[in-house]
Amino acid sequence: MSEGDRSLIVTPTFNERDNLASFLEGVFRWAPKAHVLVVDDNSPDGTGQLADELAARDPRVRVMHRPGKLGLGSAYREAFAKGLADPQYEFFYEMDTDLSHDPQYLPQFERALDAGADLVIGSRNIPGGGVDGWGVGRHVLSKGGSLYSRTILGLGVRDLTSGYKAFRRRALEAIDLPNVRSEGYSFQIEMTFRLLRKGFKVAEVPIVFVDRRQGASKMSRKIFAEAVGVVWKLRLDALRGRL
Repeated sequence: MSEGDRSLIVTPTFNERDNLASFLEGVFRWAPKAHVLVVDDNSPDGTGQLADELAARDPRVRVMHRPGKLGLGSAYREAFAKGLADPQYEFFYEMDTDLSHDPQYLPQFERALDAGADLVIGSRNIPGGGVDGWGVGRHVLSKGGSLYSRTILGLGVRDLTSGYKAFRRRALEAIDLPNVRSEGYSFQIEMTFRLLRKGFKVAEVPIVFVDRRQGASKMSRKIFAEAVGVVWKLRLDALRGRL
């Protein structure tokens, strides 16, 4: 990646000890100069301890410890705020540690950023994108949720719930991060919607999402239900001029 050490890749963790080393190895294969910030929510399996050990051996790895499982959205808000306080970073990435987000796509994200995108989304729903390892029910849930959100919010983005993303600094600075209260899928929807409302350029690049091989999925009915409600809140806030 020509961005080199101007890129900060944020990866929130909770019980990802079995995946963390492989994740970092893959990231540095495709982005050897990038920095990775591991945000661990006091994982019972010792993920945070392992992250500290890896960081002690590799200066590209940083670790943020949090006292408990506080949610995906808050992990990204805290990490982005920390990264924005360091003028070194110009590009900020979201990636899952569970190996579902293949680092081989990082050069495609870089090319889209170089072409002028302010937010790049790794999309499963455009030509060349897809999912490996999901059952029919999960496919219906994901595609239906994205279609529902796109319809209510009037957006053309094909994959609103993707968690594989890259932001330009100016885009994150334009968002009032403390007011982004969503978690899970709804956090991804809200961030994209807020940027589009402010006129920033959003691009999608195709990715194949690979379902996790180790550990348990973090998806829950609560997360899905939150996304359904947040979509309407965002629509109403936009109509009232609050975004």
